[in-house]
Amino acid sequence: MTNDPRPLFARAAQQAAELIASVRAEQLDGPTPCTEFDVRTLLSHLTGGARRVAVVAEGGDAAAVRPFAEDVPDDGWTAAYDEARTRAVKAWAGDDLLDTVVRLPFGEMPGRAAVSAYVLETVTHAWDLSEALGHPRELDPELAEFALTVAQRMLPDEQRDENTPFASARPAPEGADVYGRLAAWLGREPLSRA
Repeated sequence: MTNDPRPLFARAAQQAAELIASVRAEQLDGPTPCTEFDVRTLLSHLTGGARRVAVVAEGGDAAAVRPFAEDVPDDGWTAAYDEARTRAVKAWAGDDLLDTVVRLPFGEMPGRAAVSAYVLETVTHAWDLSEALGHPRELDPELAEFALTVAQRMLPDEQRDENTPFASARPAPEGADVYGRLAAWLGREPLSRA
């Protein structure tokens, strides 16, 4: 586990931005492995999450920020996400924030743990989006390794319940890469298997 997850968050947000920029209008209503989201809803959630993590670093109330960006037109996702991720990366620039206790909708934790949780969220949803779009680009395996470590620490399978936003862990398919193992740990299946 890295002592400073901010560079990984910046890379994860960049990876998500590149995927978002590749979405075509006809793909917005398509399914994702996050079964309650279509592509449009997933873009809304990624953008809302980036806005939320910025507010956390800025000292605001994350619970007051909607987890979905409902104000973005279909042709505005790339710009909206770029604005939100740029704001988030800038907001976390101060080294003092890593040890500052921040409040997230699911509890209080040091800033480094909060950023790590958002790396997990961003990387996982980037995989969801990649699946939905038919794998338009190779995903960064180092990001998934970090996200899997965070997921195993923060989301042990035996502690999940109906309030956990992830399903029970599934066995990873034989020969699964690190994204496949991460998805399985979070109860997801590739669209081709779902």
